[in-house]
Amino acid sequence: MTQTIHIAGGGLSGCEAAWQIARRGIPCVLHEMRPVRPTPAHQTDRLAELVCSNSLKSESAATAPWLLKEELRRLDSLLLQAAQKARVPGGHALTVDRGLFAQEVTAAIAAEPLIRLRRDEVTALTDDAIWIVASGPLTSGPLAEEIARLTGSGRLYFYDSISPIVAAETVDTSIAYWASRYGKSTDGTDDYLNCPLDRGQYEHFVDELLQAASVSAHIPEDNTSYFEACLPIEEIARRGRDTLRFGPMKPMGLDNPRTGRRPWAVVQLRQENLRAESFNLVGFQNHMKFGEQARVLRLIPGLENAEFLRFGQIHRNTYINAPALLTPTLQLRTRPEIFFAGQISGVEGYVESIATGLMAGMHAAAFALGETPRPLPRSTALGSLCHYVSAADPKDYQPANITFDLLPQLDEAARDRLRRDKKARHALVCQQALEALAVYQNADLDADRHARV
Repeated sequence: MTQTIHIAGGGLSGCEAAWQIARRGIPCVLHEMRPVRPTPAHQTDRLAELVCSNSLKSESAATAPWLLKEELRRLDSLLLQAAQKARVPGGHALTVDRGLFAQEVTAAIAAEPLIRLRRDEVTALTDDAIWIVASGPLTSGPLAEEIARLTGSGRLYFYDSISPIVAAETVDTSIAYWASRYGKSTDGTDDYLNCPLDRGQYEHFVDELLQAASVSAHIPEDNTSYFEACLPIEEIARRGRDTLRFGPMKPMGLDNPRTGRRPWAVVQLRQENLRAESFNLVGFQNHMKFGEQARVLRLIPGLENAEFLRFGQIHRNTYINAPALLTPTLQLRTRPEIFFAGQISGVEGYVESIATGLMAGMHAAAFALGETPRPLPRSTALGSLCHYVSAADPKDYQPANITFDLLPQLDEAARDRLRRDKKARHALVCQQALEALAVYQNADLDADRHARV
């Protein structure tokens, strides 16, 4: 008899995982602690309740969010089906009626005989079962303690500090310059691209930063103050006009080779690990609204025309240091019968949570059948998301949304041919991703036919 799979968490990733497992003829138990134990963010006891935005991002063809959703549709995602049924007008985005969306998912889960829904709190990951941990950013204390026991407490984070990311091709390198502080680098090359500010530019930046509108918290915050190591830049600026110049904008050891002088302040850009053609604004986590971030950060010399691939954030979030712990199939390296999915694995965004839930469900089903879970191709959005989660630098791991810079670059000939046409480059990346996914699916069909014979 096939082993039952247990799933901790009835959010987006947990519900998608349960659906994928049932589609493969395997029984599973979906544990959801609400309403037995409520959370600060949820308002109902429905599964897959959306607590922040009602948008599943762009539906414009040949965008990275579209590609991820298209791959999910081709793999029979329950939650993408529910989103389509609950869709409301939202321009180029896939936006949904929250109540109807949760209702659709809850009804589908309840109607599936191979899924048993239990309203209880998981506090231990027993070693006699296959588990998918999909407990989300508000993982309960007892389960968080269990995860810390299994992974090491230093690899479980409760506060998320994310810096903005900009597309490399939109940084003005006639202003920004390469340099490592005091000439020290990791491999003999300059590690950072530096945006210099003179005194007037710095003062103007600080003025606008202090006036910028902040994001209101979707999840009520407790009385815990910010960690000193991840203060928002606007909070640093409130401590004094020059505080940023002695913190994340410190110019010491970064003389501008074009002038031979040290700037008044510097913003350092670091190439993202495993991200092609993008830069992280070092130490620039913040609480500003996204539109305000774009306005204020484009005041930095060299970033006047920057394209933001991700905006900065700071919020409470339970997640593991996945690259130190997980395989590309989202299995715990030390306990392969335990899978992680959703925000606790270190992804950001609704669709990214659905995606990791789908993959964890697929892989857990294969594991339950005695098969070796097979990662999706690296050239797909799904495969690239899992590659980032499992292979990023553990020292600087930050949760990620899907963006094109997570996917492999085109070959040199294609890049040269399409150098001036970004839309065409992105369309080709999408085409190659969907072709690779089709090959992956056909291999599964061939394996199923062979097994039946």
